[in-house]
Amino acid sequence: MTLNLQQFWRNASSKRKRIYLIVLMFVLAGIITVVGSLVPLSSSDAHAISNQLNQTLNEHKSNNTLIEYIFLNNFGICLVMFVPIIGPVLGFIILFDTGVALGAIASVQGYPVYISLISLVITPVFWLEFTAYSTAMAESIWLTRRLFQRRWLELKNTAILIGICAAILIIGALVEVWLINTFG
Repeated sequence: MTLNLQQFWRNASSKRKRIYLIVLMFVLAGIITVVGSLVPLSSSDAHAISNQLNQTLNEHKSNNTLIEYIFLNNFGICLVMFVPIIGPVLGFIILFDTGVALGAIASVQGYPVYISLISLVITPVFWLEFTAYSTAMAESIWLTRRLFQRRWLELKNTAILIGICAAILIIGALVEVWLINTFG
């Protein structure tokens, strides 16, 4: 089994290896978010998290800055995930915290956390944001490896991927605000 996996990896092109790593990061990001959502919270902690999120949401809705806020928040998180060596670690911590927030919202609204997770996964926002985050974490690993090899051209790929992730997250912010305005 190990030999087949090593052969599979060795035989893959560089482009395929990048795609495989993004898919792996996507799966791990999803698992870590689910684990975070299962963290038991006291009623007061769940209400505090939910209230803070609602306050932020309402403040930006009233200022008509919700799209900008969501994009800048998500893009800042995504940029952190690009950082060599520590990007994926910080990314997984952030995604764990995202899961905790999902669990808190579900608890306050009185429904099981799996409903919250399913409702997240069926939205395009999940797929857009997690694709950007997974790409950033995968590139962090790739960039770290290339920098240790003194292959500085990887910085160009990183810059291109940052631009692609920014575009994905702009679309994600637009869709998220439309969903919030349409469905509450």
